[in-house]
Amino acid sequence: MADFDYIVVGSGINALVAAAMLGKKGKRVLVLERNDRIGGCLRTEEITEPGFIHDVMATTMVLFLTSPAYGVLGKDLEDHGLEFAHADLPTGVLRPDGSSVIFSKDRQRNIANFEALAEGDGKAFDREMNALGADATFLFSLLGGALWSGTTLKTVAKQGWGKGLRQLAAWFGDALKPARGYLETTYRSEAAHALWAPWVLHCGLAPESAYSAEMLKVIGFAIELAGCPIVKGGAANLVTAFERLIANQGGTIRTGADVERILAGQGNKAAGIRLASGEAIQATSGVICSTTPNQIYDRLLKDWPQPIPAEVADGVARYRYGKGDMQIHYALSAPPRWKGDPDLGKVALLHLTPGLDGVSRATNECERGLLPAEPTVCVGQPVSFDPSRAPEGKSILWLQLPEAPRVIKGDAAGEIAVPADGSWTEAVREHYADRIEAILFRHIENFADIKLARRAYCPADLEGMNMNLVGGDPYGGFCGLDQFFLWRPFKSSVNHRTHVPGLYHIGASTHPGPGLAGGSGFLLASSLR
Repeated sequence: MADFDYIVVGSGINALVAAAMLGKKGKRVLVLERNDRIGGCLRTEEITEPGFIHDVMATTMVLFLTSPAYGVLGKDLEDHGLEFAHADLPTGVLRPDGSSVIFSKDRQRNIANFEALAEGDGKAFDREMNALGADATFLFSLLGGALWSGTTLKTVAKQGWGKGLRQLAAWFGDALKPARGYLETTYRSEAAHALWAPWVLHCGLAPESAYSAEMLKVIGFAIELAGCPIVKGGAANLVTAFERLIANQGGTIRTGADVERILAGQGNKAAGIRLASGEAIQATSGVICSTTPNQIYDRLLKDWPQPIPAEVADGVARYRYGKGDMQIHYALSAPPRWKGDPDLGKVALLHLTPGLDGVSRATNECERGLLPAEPTVCVGQPVSFDPSRAPEGKSILWLQLPEAPRVIKGDAAGEIAVPADGSWTEAVREHYADRIEAILFRHIENFADIKLARRAYCPADLEGMNMNLVGGDPYGGFCGLDQFFLWRPFKSSVNHRTHVPGLYHIGASTHPGPGLAGGSGFLLASSLR
């Protein structure tokens, strides 16, 4: 008798969702993680000073809180210790001249704020959000549903019947708009453009990318509804809740378990795995890999009895990774005093950028392998709504730089010498972190007095912690239109099945893509018996 029904390789959010949902169905599940801890990009540590609690990578949980996975598992996770902290002011933007815009969870306040920026912008925002709300059922079924399915086909057919084919085609055409064109034709104020433009980076896109406008509307709708919540005490507490839930369901989690091969059974069905230690573990129903495509096809299926189909081999060879990411964390002896609007200190996630053109320029520099001269800086302020993250009276800052080249070809500002091989070194990382810190000094009046410690992670550091972050790409691969939706990860892909019977692929490299919603884990587990 086999040891388990399903073996899950990897332990990120999608793997944990899949394991918990299968456990809820009474399946015997084993989760294997090569590192010394589970959670993938959900990692919480005291990395600066004792008592300062930092989410090293992912922190904002709006996608999980509003996901179908949370709808099914939320109560169970709460019963196992999960709690969220919420901020009334989820996001905002601060520009070099000191001007700012703050976005709240209050529709009327947002309308008034936009209207104050430019006449008509408040009405435009209200109109856009109402239109998205009216289409929400259809839109979210496409963004988060199994695309190759009878259910989705029926949903599209029903929409076409109701709207008419020409109107449906127009809807899809509108959904493919780039953010730049959308923002410039919807809002008169450059400040409104500046507020929304950085959010395309959180989707692995650029302002000129196809469908980036639709993602901005989705983000605006979601964060006005649910804010930018974080897990009380750190993202690792979500991992702990999953760990307890899976254990209570009879599942097993093992760390330090490096999976080396998928084992072939009768009919070349995936029948289990072999660890690097040589241990073999069997599975009766299947193996689920929450990894990049390269890990599955170049490593785990190496020496498979049958050759990989030509279309899959071509997909692996052509699979592209996106921009890298960089994280910087600060321990502060007191809360930051931002110059300008005093409410800036209450914003959960604040973007520092010159605006739409600034985001576009920095993204383009990054995509050409340059360290951006003026990068977009995402600043999280968790202590402002979760005091448990720092000792009383003190604070932390969580910084994300989503425009970090995987391989460095030069410095757009001409100030930082980069190695000939394009690698991230400690010197490059710290000099680039100094550039970011100079931006903070310009905006935070007491920064010199309150800074206690800094810890920076470059793309190479992030990949060293999580092998799925290839080149520091936190999105599991390039998220452009040609490698997304129906075509993720490959043009030949059909939902989360592979060409090997009983072998399934989930994670950021698969539909519905990156983020903390656990979407691929949810979709696969929902389809399995």
